[in-house]
Amino acid sequence: MNGVVILDKPAGRTSHDVVAEVKRVIGARKAGHTGTLDPLATGVLPVCLNEATKLAAFLGDDTKTYMATMRLGITTDTLDREGKVIEKCEHCTDKELIRETLRQFEGAIQQTPPRYSAVKYQGKALYEWARQGNPVDVSPKTVHIYYIEVNDISLPDVTFTAHCSKGTYIRALCADAGEKLGCGACLIALRRIRSGLFDESAAIRLDSITPMNRRDTLLSRVIPMADVLAGATTVEVEENLAARIRSGYQPGNEMLVPGDKPFLATGDMIKFIHHGSLVAVARIRCDSGQMDLRNTPQAIKILRVFNE
Repeated sequence: MNGVVILDKPAGRTSHDVVAEVKRVIGARKAGHTGTLDPLATGVLPVCLNEATKLAAFLGDDTKTYMATMRLGITTDTLDREGKVIEKCEHCTDKELIRETLRQFEGAIQQTPPRYSAVKYQGKALYEWARQGNPVDVSPKTVHIYYIEVNDISLPDVTFTAHCSKGTYIRALCADAGEKLGCGACLIALRRIRSGLFDESAAIRLDSITPMNRRDTLLSRVIPMADVLAGATTVEVEENLAARIRSGYQPGNEMLVPGDKPFLATGDMIKFIHHGSLVAVARIRCDSGQMDLRNTPQAIKILRVFNE
């Protein structure tokens, strides 16, 4: 079985543990997720099965949407409720200032990954350094927060929705907002409500399925690989060409003749499909509308090949 199943990760479990359970229940050879959720977090966790693990790199780049609650007046070493309390302060009571402060984080921002995170430093995760008593601060990186909407302010707690790029740490956002407010803050609840095209309405809670029905239910909810990259342009290929691509052939520019295929711009993704099965994923190297079939270098770059 090749495809993606959308899990609703429960609080208190690691993403790795949830993936391992799905792999065991289904009997998959390989399984992997498209973006870690911290143990305290819940929500959308796409799990790729078998050949679909090759898609994880593409799905991991998708934007994410989170519902988060931060508590003002408390600072912890992990930036969330599970860490050691470093400082307690009187929390900010100006609700409009709180809203305005969060809005200041919209757009491209510099964010320092938390010391307790899976970011690697000299081959070891930052949380490993921190647990050994040697916390490491790495350089800030650019992330993009497309919007922040405050849903509720019940002081000292503030609940908000954030739509952001991959690699954004919501607990770091809470800590940075608390610092701007002058009272500190930490994350106390987090739920991923969307990952790319996958919404929480499509997610399955493992604990809601009886052990007897778990395997059949999961298998019935597997999304075929051909349907996963909905934003990629579909190119149907015949059986002979599908076999050649799977054997290492790089398709020629003639496949992108203007008028025969939709206009494709540099960087666009395409997926080669044969009878509903995903053959390969490729990237366009130059605009199809400006291509000279004789003089333009190879316009299609195969990125991954799939065997279903």
